Amino acid sequence: MSSILPTTISGSLPKPAWLADRQQLWAPWALEGEDLAEAKRDAVRVVLRDQETAGIDIVTDGEQTRQHFVTTFIEGLAGVDFENRATVKIRQRYDASVPRVVGEVSRPRPVYVDDARFLVSESQRPVKYQLPGPMTMADTLADEFYGDREQLAMAFADILNAEAKELAAAGVSVIQFDEPAFNVYMNDVKAWGMRALDRAAAGVGCKTAVHICYGYGIEANIKWKETLGSEWRQYEETFPVIAASTIDQISLEAANSRVPVELLGLLRGKDVMVGVIDVATEAIETPEEIVATIQRALDYVPLENLIPSTNCGLVPLSRDVARAKLRALGAGAALARTELGS
Repeated sequence: MSSILPTTISGSLPKPAWLADRQQLWAPWALEGEDLAEAKRDAVRVVLRDQETAGIDIVTDGEQTRQHFVTTFIEGLAGVDFENRATVKIRQRYDASVPRVVGEVSRPRPVYVDDARFLVSESQRPVKYQLPGPMTMADTLADEFYGDREQLAMAFADILNAEAKELAAAGVSVIQFDEPAFNVYMNDVKAWGMRALDRAAAGVGCKTAVHICYGYGIEANIKWKETLGSEWRQYEETFPVIAASTIDQISLEAANSRVPVELLGLLRGKDVMVGVIDVATEAIETPEEIVATIQRALDYVPLENLIPSTNCGLVPLSRDVARAKLRALGAGAALARTELGS
């Protein structure tokens, strides 16, 4: 692993067609039973080799074992009805068919721990594993029991904390909580969202991270971004709160982004995963373009705290494009190290 500018991805990678339909986001599985379990393991092996070959230092499973970054985890919980779903507006952007909370939520057994053990066993590199954040979980459900988003999020935080501790014990080096809701409900982040995330990360025996982003390059997100003006300054409200938290690493997009780069200065003291790969285009970044993005970030983030990454997940892209972007990330970081003499 590179000690300077270690590379990683924010999470997802496209699934092979023999596992799920790549043309459909959050597509149903193409197999069942033990055939599905074997296919998931094979897909994890494939994306690990893709990352390692590309020079990615901190690897993930590319979310090959999950249909959805939030609801797949919730499927392992009690108190949630997946059969009789409801339609709600999530992230204040689009309607989605979601499960209903019908009772007290609990975790009868570990959800991802076996998958994480397999991932750790398949790579010699540090492994990152993603969990949904408590606020985003509360935003991706129809709550018919608690009647209070904060109370529901705190219940999820306790569940996530138990899961995260077991993931760390299984050998995971970084646990990343995905919290896209953090750039939508800024007042709630300050009132209770950050407290819920700290509660989820408390006492976890490895590095913790939070991924906040403006989303995949899908139509609903593109239209939403068009309403945000020439500068995306939502992070200006939440970064000071996150900087005061116990979370070790924070991610944000910087490639082809309208996020003012100076906002990185609000995260002083934290590791920053800077998105140098644009997931909303099939254009492949050159190493020189990646170096330029890294150099801009270094005006506000110390070299030892900067982690080049992707803006968001690569799952909506073709496998060939995703692999090319992984290679660009590895090559760009290597070039930056050379130019910086590190």
